[in-house]
Amino acid sequence: MHLASTATYWVAKRFPVIISCEFSYDVRDPYAVTLILDSEGEHPVRWVFSRELLADGLTGGAGEGDVTVWPENDGADGCFLWVEVGRDPHTALFEIPADAITEWLLETYHLVPEGQEAAEVTWDELTHLIE
Repeated sequence: MHLASTATYWVAKRFPVIISCEFSYDVRDPYAVTLILDSEGEHPVRWVFSRELLADGLTGGAGEGDVTVWPENDGADGCFLWVEVGRDPHTALFEIPADAITEWLLETYHLVPEGQEAAEVTWDELTHLIE
């Protein structure tokens, strides 16, 4: 399941660059979402993080590691999701319209409801990878 969108990459406070991005969700990895930044560019960057982190970030600040997210409602232009990836001093900040992400995320919960993720995991395959 995919969501294509655009993101504003804030290279500097006064230097925004519009890029393509794509969120994806696969029921075979029900705990995770993937965000591909600059998805139509020559060097797309892939970040995989928890679906719960994305959900929490749509309503308040979330994340303590390589990915942090938080919402902002600026009134005139609507709601945005801020996504910061990386670790200091090498971070990148992106602003993505939140409405489509919210709808897409709700669809992922129709596929795999919250709390039912473990039922979708193929534990035999994971055990085989460990051995």
